[in-house]
Amino acid sequence: MRPGRRTGRRTAAMVVLALAAAGCGIRGTSVPVDAGGAPSRVSCKAPASPAPSASASASASASSGTDAGSGSGTDADPASQALVYLVCGSALAQVERAVPPSKADDPRLPTARALLHELQREPSADEEKAGFSTALPRDVKVTGPRDGDPADALRLSIRPEDLPSFALAQLVCTYGASPALGRTHAAVLGGPGDDTAHRYDCSADVLANPDIAENAGWGDPLSEEAEGGAPQQG
Repeated sequence: MRPGRRTGRRTAAMVVLALAAAGCGIRGTSVPVDAGGAPSRVSCKAPASPAPSASASASASASSGTDAGSGSGTDADPASQALVYLVCGSALAQVERAVPPSKADDPRLPTARALLHELQREPSADEEKAGFSTALPRDVKVTGPRDGDPADALRLSIRPEDLPSFALAQLVCTYGASPALGRTHAAVLGGPGDDTAHRYDCSADVLANPDIAENAGWGDPLSEEAEGGAPQQG
């Protein structure tokens, strides 16, 4: 076969391919296309815990009836390490935060308020670099149980079901990991109205996919037995 025929057939084939590409909506280009680098991945690896935030210190002091700035003849207690759950990617992950210990006789409410403040404040630069964020609205407040509530109930200034699903999961799992709150891996939460408080469990499914809370009717109504305590042994 002559070289001229080979070249002609090759040229014809290239024309056919170009027409086919044009018919599929693909624009040809004579220069290299930079598609960009691969998507960056966050580590979700918790950095060292930072110093306690001023808002958490003030909240703990106010709840325990002490003045954070007043001297009492003794050095201030060192901050204790607390686990809080932040958003990382599409899941929740633990980070350690330095939270001032409560001096109140009952540390439940001061601890709940300090942990809420930690969830509401912006992640540190290192936490943000590792991919952490928070979904807790800054205007949410927490108070203790009302008459008729279980002793471990906490009342929020917004109905739990009205919180973003990630925010509610953060709060439940953070409260459920706190020794001062019983380390129950759950939280009993109610809103500002007269609705009954519900128990929200921090399960592995909730940690891996906090969005399921929005679609699964999360939150078990408390039974009369649970509200009144454990049954007495006969």
